[in-house]
Amino acid sequence: MTFIATLILAFGMSMDAFAAALGKGASLHRPDFKEALRTGLIFGVIEMLTPLIGWAIGLAASRYVMAWDHWLAFGLLTLLGGRMMMAGFSQTAGEPCEPPQRHGFMVLALTAVATSLDALAVGVGLAFLQVNIVLTALTIGAATTIMATTGVLVGRFIGPVMGKWAEVLGGVVLICIGCTILVEHMGWFS
Repeated sequence: MTFIATLILAFGMSMDAFAAALGKGASLHRPDFKEALRTGLIFGVIEMLTPLIGWAIGLAASRYVMAWDHWLAFGLLTLLGGRMMMAGFSQTAGEPCEPPQRHGFMVLALTAVATSLDALAVGVGLAFLQVNIVLTALTIGAATTIMATTGVLVGRFIGPVMGKWAEVLGGVVLICIGCTILVEHMGWFS
């Protein structure tokens, strides 16, 4: 696989992390670059590790991984998105609400795992190709770090405009990503 193909794969795989980070950034109170980079690094490291894990699983378990990865991603993203939506809807209009300064590590890690399960399946597929899996995984992790960091920073500008609806929208985005993963893997509408 050429380096250009690896870059295209890496940035393609990081798009769902960008969308999730956009929602996370929008639901925070003016996240600074440090918080955006923290989020980006969490997403990037997890997105880097999952193709390595998938590659290690390789041929023996590929049909099992690919049989359930989309359901797990769908379930995690729906739960996290539903939680964000409930938090957004639970804020009353007259109630002054200060968005959080940062998201907890576990919330970010679970979101990152849910958006990177497709990288696990890609890693399984890469086991059958002659690729430098370490370089490929590092490229995927770097692209995801860049995209997720950018997503949080862009979300910073969306959040104040949308108010409490930013968290609701972030939840909707996570659920939509989960539905997209499910539809793509199930082959519906193709």
